Amino acid sequence: MTGLRFILKAMIACIALTLVVPGKRTISVNASTPSQATKRIALSFDDVPRGAGAFLTPDERTARLVEIFRSRQVPQPVFFLNPNRIVHFGSGIDAPKRIAAYVAAGAVLADHTNSHPKLTKVSAEYFLADIDKAEAYLKTQGTARRPWLRFPFLDEGGPDKAKVAAVRAGLAARGLMNGYATIDGSDWNMEGQAIAAKKAGKPIDMDALRDLYVETHVVSADFGDDLAKRALGRSPAHVLLLHETDMAALFLGDLIDALRKDGWEIIGADAAYADPIHLEKPDVAWTAGTLIEQIAWEKKLPKPRWYERNDVKIADALFAERVLHEEKKP
Repeated sequence: MTGLRFILKAMIACIALTLVVPGKRTISVNASTPSQATKRIALSFDDVPRGAGAFLTPDERTARLVEIFRSRQVPQPVFFLNPNRIVHFGSGIDAPKRIAAYVAAGAVLADHTNSHPKLTKVSAEYFLADIDKAEAYLKTQGTARRPWLRFPFLDEGGPDKAKVAAVRAGLAARGLMNGYATIDGSDWNMEGQAIAAKKAGKPIDMDALRDLYVETHVVSADFGDDLAKRALGRSPAHVLLLHETDMAALFLGDLIDALRKDGWEIIGADAAYADPIHLEKPDVAWTAGTLIEQIAWEKKLPKPRWYERNDVKIADALFAERVLHEEKKP
């Protein structure tokens, strides 16, 4: 009987499942439990807190995200804050209450600068001062605060190498680490397209929007992992860049389910940022991609080195065709 059980377990482990990711993408994966996953990914959210989007109130968005974290058992997502947004929303939106709800659901908080400046457009001194303003707020958040800085627009200052060096030195002096992302699907652009379509009164196919959102990020995750294996010779602990958007609130649960079916294990932010990849400081002329993309560029790996749907023209065309059902432009 023991031998039979062993054989049955082996057969089950080898059974190939077919996952059809919404949007006509088919992925073959092996049956496994999340603990056996070889691909690991943490969830991060930028531009927190955001105002009203296309479909939900900010309070509704927070409630939905919190429910997803709990129902999908998401360990320790990280929210990168712009504290200046808290002040500008005024009394109509209780941003501190929303942030506290994320923390109560297991999230940690980190720095995305105070006012979201683009480093290539400002001086190193201005940028570091803006970080200090954000840190003044974050240090009031107790054990939820993490010493990580996510560069707005993933812009680290290139090609001005003196500026890059000055900011890196400034972060080190402040005990801050680069809160990099290794996977990005430009969800901010999809959100912008949805808001614009809603304002224009265009009909939005919500099922198609969900499918495009899920598919874009699953494909991005697999692209980033494949690129990492080429650049590093291994699969690191990844960090997925998302934003606190209505689409995250509506479709994140579907995305998590699809990632897990594709062999990904959702891990906490602390575990992800403990990966040795955090020591990498690529020397490249343009520093506005994911950390993996920068490393691949530095090493002059063969193309493709960039996820194609982060090209706004490609992403906009997909949204128009699949979500708005508009004819392709000649």
